[in-house]
Amino acid sequence: MPRWLPRAMILALALVACFQLGNWAFHQLIGLLINVLIAFFLALAVEPAVSRMAARGMRRGLATFLVFFAVLVASVGFVVMLGSILASQIVDMVESFPAYLDSVINWINQTFHTELSRVAVRDSLLHSDWLQRYVQNSATGVLDVSATVLGGLFRLLTIFLFSFYFAADGPRLRRALCSVLPPAKQAEVLRAWEIAVDKTGGYLYSRGLMALISGVSHYILLEILGVPYAPALAVWVGLVSQFIPTIGTYLAGALPMLIAFTVNPWYAVWVLGFVLIYQQFENYVLQPKLTAKSVDIHPAVAFGSVIAGTALLGAVGALIAIPAVATLQAFLGAYVKRYDVMDDPRVRGGRPRPGATLLRQVRRTRRADDGR
Repeated sequence: MPRWLPRAMILALALVACFQLGNWAFHQLIGLLINVLIAFFLALAVEPAVSRMAARGMRRGLATFLVFFAVLVASVGFVVMLGSILASQIVDMVESFPAYLDSVINWINQTFHTELSRVAVRDSLLHSDWLQRYVQNSATGVLDVSATVLGGLFRLLTIFLFSFYFAADGPRLRRALCSVLPPAKQAEVLRAWEIAVDKTGGYLYSRGLMALISGVSHYILLEILGVPYAPALAVWVGLVSQFIPTIGTYLAGALPMLIAFTVNPWYAVWVLGFVLIYQQFENYVLQPKLTAKSVDIHPAVAFGSVIAGTALLGAVGALIAIPAVATLQAFLGAYVKRYDVMDDPRVRGGRPRPGATLLRQVRRTRRADDGR
């Protein structure tokens, strides 16, 4: 046996063990890494407001606290307002449920010539095996729901803490990062950071503008139908549909449909149809144009980046895909060498005349020969 073979085998086994350990640690920490990524983009979003307040003499930590406190107050107020509205509507639905049930039973009796009664329907539901199994499963699932809620609150707290530190200690973080790089690399890192702040702010601006347009459109519909709490429902639709990726549209449309159903069941159908039509208009007309203008990327690239981000990181990837791709595109654009485009009809969308391309090549060759 060669003398180097045992050492090579030991080195190979050590490398495999290190790879397995790193792979295990990465999968264990992937949740924390995703939270840190969300916190970083959230810190980039509040960076302009914090820097503007710090430039006026306010301490950066206090400015960051005030910005996050304003965001927290607005979020809590929005949730409390919608919670009170939803609770009142649920009470109204429960109180009017017997009337709904009587109308349904009367329609069934008149249509199918049956003799159903509310008491018989109630007794059959209370003594059904399906209801008993549902109650048992709901009772056993209370702990799972509580654990999910507590986990979500802990995740939100983690994200807010990391984003607070990133925003409050932004200059210190940039200094620490630049201290391990040569001067030429330091300029590139600072430039990339500035581009990321601009693109993230532009993305949030476009989302806020789409939320405003969506809220106004749904407010007009709800006012025409006479649905109560139209302003609050419009705010709900605008914010939830734009800032909760993937499922935000369905969550946003469910609440107006539920409240419209308490007024008139056909109103819920009208709201559903309007939500579906507006969603297609937003996906294929409004969102590509606004996103392309605010973050300066092509609509097809924006759409593809959302799909790729969803495939990689789920809802989180869909939310941060567009600002990440816009930042990468703007940063790499400075290193791509560009040339003057030749004067050709095909560049302008036309078609060249037969023989025109060959004639231009001959003239170009003659000018090159004359130059020599």
